[in-house]
Amino acid sequence: MEPSTPPAGRGLRLEEEERPSMERVFEGEPVPSRSETITLRSVAVSIALGCMLSIVAMKLALTSGFAPSLAIPAGLLGSFLPRVWIRLLDSCESSQLPFTRQENTVIQTCVVACTSIAFSGGFGTYLLAMSSSAAEGSIGNDDNNVEEPNVGRMVLFLLLTSFAGMFAIMPFRNSLIIHHRLTFPSGTATAHLINTMHTPQGAKQNSKQVAMLLKTFCGIVAWSIFQWFFAGGKNCGFRTLPTFGIMAYRLGFSFNFSMSNVGVGMFCPYKITISMLVGSLISWGLIWPYIETKAGDWYPNGLDDDNISGINGYRVFIGISMILADGLLHMFSILLRTLYTMSKQQDNPEPMQNAGGQPFQCLNDVLDRTTHSFDDRRRTQVFLRDRIPSMAPIMAYVFMSVISTVVIPHLYTQLRYHHVAFAYIIAPLFAFCNAYGNGITDLNIATTYGKIAMLIFSSWVGLKDGGVVAGLAACAIIASNVSTASDLMQDYRTGYITLTSPHTISISQIAGTALGCVINPVIFWVYYKVFNAGAHDDSNSMGPYAKVYRGIAMLGMTENGLPTHTMLLCKVFFALALSLSVLREVAACRGWRVRRFIPSTIAMAVAFFAPPTITIAMVMGSAVIYLWGRSDRNDMQMMSPAVACGLICGDGFGSLVSLMLTLLKATPPICIMVLSREVNVSLDAFLAAKATSS
Repeated sequence: MEPSTPPAGRGLRLEEEERPSMERVFEGEPVPSRSETITLRSVAVSIALGCMLSIVAMKLALTSGFAPSLAIPAGLLGSFLPRVWIRLLDSCESSQLPFTRQENTVIQTCVVACTSIAFSGGFGTYLLAMSSSAAEGSIGNDDNNVEEPNVGRMVLFLLLTSFAGMFAIMPFRNSLIIHHRLTFPSGTATAHLINTMHTPQGAKQNSKQVAMLLKTFCGIVAWSIFQWFFAGGKNCGFRTLPTFGIMAYRLGFSFNFSMSNVGVGMFCPYKITISMLVGSLISWGLIWPYIETKAGDWYPNGLDDDNISGINGYRVFIGISMILADGLLHMFSILLRTLYTMSKQQDNPEPMQNAGGQPFQCLNDVLDRTTHSFDDRRRTQVFLRDRIPSMAPIMAYVFMSVISTVVIPHLYTQLRYHHVAFAYIIAPLFAFCNAYGNGITDLNIATTYGKIAMLIFSSWVGLKDGGVVAGLAACAIIASNVSTASDLMQDYRTGYITLTSPHTISISQIAGTALGCVINPVIFWVYYKVFNAGAHDDSNSMGPYAKVYRGIAMLGMTENGLPTHTMLLCKVFFALALSLSVLREVAACRGWRVRRFIPSTIAMAVAFFAPPTITIAMVMGSAVIYLWGRSDRNDMQMMSPAVACGLICGDGFGSLVSLMLTLLKATPPICIMVLSREVNVSLDAFLAAKATSS
């Protein structure tokens, strides 16, 4: 005899009892209005945190080139500072609105949108690649292919390119979040962090995490200032210590005491850091030393290390070929996965059954059976409450596109009106594909779309007419639009889980982006002026990716001036990287055990041109996580994000203090330097001879 089917309401209650519900914890709290969410408190905290963390993000973008998510420090500090604000005003007997998770979401959204401009704005990549410092010693270093950074032009260009993508993706928010039920893992993780911090137990844990973050932050700032006192000359300071021996130091392998890279390594999976270490050992330990023995045969003797016609040409173009291979495979893989998922959902829509008198009956019939839980019903009702005419964002995108088409050719004369118009025609397609793929895989490949656009536009314009700058500017247009669209959908997912109004999310995203478009160029200008003044060394050089992006822009235009066998080696490494990427994807799909031991192609490619000191520091961070987890896994999982954020933020502010001292013409009083035994003997003999003669 078949079991009887329980009534709809009873079956639903049984299902809810089996599944833990976060919204049951907040069931007695009303959903705050927009005026109770966007408050003077949230605005002030957002501006303060946005400015502070933008400094950190800019330091990372210009030195390591990596873009770790700052959502965790934004969420932690965005929860801590308003509570401090409330306590201070309570001591003054001033009434305040309660601090809610929706207000926390607004702060986090605004701060992350502001700091994201440091990466999506291309300060360490395509904008810096236009400068004369990136063009020095390379092909196309004439005036037509060089544009020096200018604060006013950067602010206007970012304001034109950073908003259109958001308007392009807004009409699809209900489709991607509600109908297709995309997970957007980063947005989901951020939302669960915020929800947890607003429970009694989560608030206590949050206080411990913030205390650990502040202790680490203060310690690293003090350590950075201490290091400054010993860097009173060229090749002086702790960064130049040969931690693994003189021979390894000459090949670039040493620990340069960059705590930000250690923090990045604590966030990265083991596979990424180990893959980078493998790439550094293969390239900087074997390939580059061998190619250097061919100086005078494959390329002229006596060239500067940054000259694209010398050893740097091999580093840049071989790394580019591997990045393109992995990026193209990811793009086609995500595109095929996206099309498959969409077609599968079209064939099996599985419409939702009648709710049977349960709450929130106003939900659309686009929902499937997975929304029968109380959490999903409540979240969907709040998310669908805000409606916006589909034509409004479309008209806003058209307006922004027209303005950009008119203005951008005046900012970068190498681009013509039809070039910019074509870029804005194809940008929405790329933005949707990237947002959908990001929702499935959590991979944001906006830079891959930008690189493809760079190759197309640079070859379209040509080297004589400024194809390098044209390609880099087109890359900025596409990458900015595609990246901001994906970021907005991640934030919509966060807002969906924290019951934050989509309209409120849109407002905070737009406000944070506008703040970032103004703040980040100013921060970049300070770094750029100080670095150009020579207040840095090779171990901490600015913009390791700038020459890579410039190399991609030149790739489709000319082979003249490149070292011998460059293109042959590029084709070989492209094929090897593509084969390795395909093997990794097949192994993951088939569930082969060997998949754990196949290195990440993109991480290896980065190590081909990034200094090994970055890799060493990141491996140190992974080692800390591993050893910490072996001793106390629970403590590691709770406290390691706070420690990593403290390392990254502390190093960023420590470098800012050093920059300010440099701008004030302050000179470190001490020079600490390590010499080899042979050099030390020669130095002792020289000093003894000098003392005798005097």
